[in-house]
Amino acid sequence: QVQLVESGGGLVQPGGSLRLSCAASGSIFNINTMGWYRQAPGKERELVATITNDGSTNYADSVKGRFTIARDNAKNTVALQMNSLKPEDTAVYYCNARIRVVGAILVNHYWGQGTQVTVSS
Repeated sequence: QVQLVESGGGLVQPGGSLRLSCAASGSIFNINTMGWYRQAPGKERELVATITNDGSTNYADSVKGRFTIARDNAKNTVALQMNSLKPEDTAVYYCNARIRVVGAILVNHYWGQGTQVTVSS
């Protein structure tokens, strides 16, 4: 019913930049918080950044000042601009959205399939 499709991952050198994008589609009534999470090998999935539908943002301490999250409510998209990337940013990045589908009362979490970000020289 709902799909989140990510794009923009890849290989980048330390200090470089990448931009991740995520588009939500399907029978969407409205979208509350959207965000990005990441999971490195052997580690638990962790929050990177979130943004509410009125534009309030929250960032993990490890990415503050380097990453910027933004959304386009009209297009149901969210993006993550990542600058000054470090090797420790290497992970699979997942898009997440809290969505109320058409005809539903409850809001559910939806996840994208993940996109690999590798920071290495």
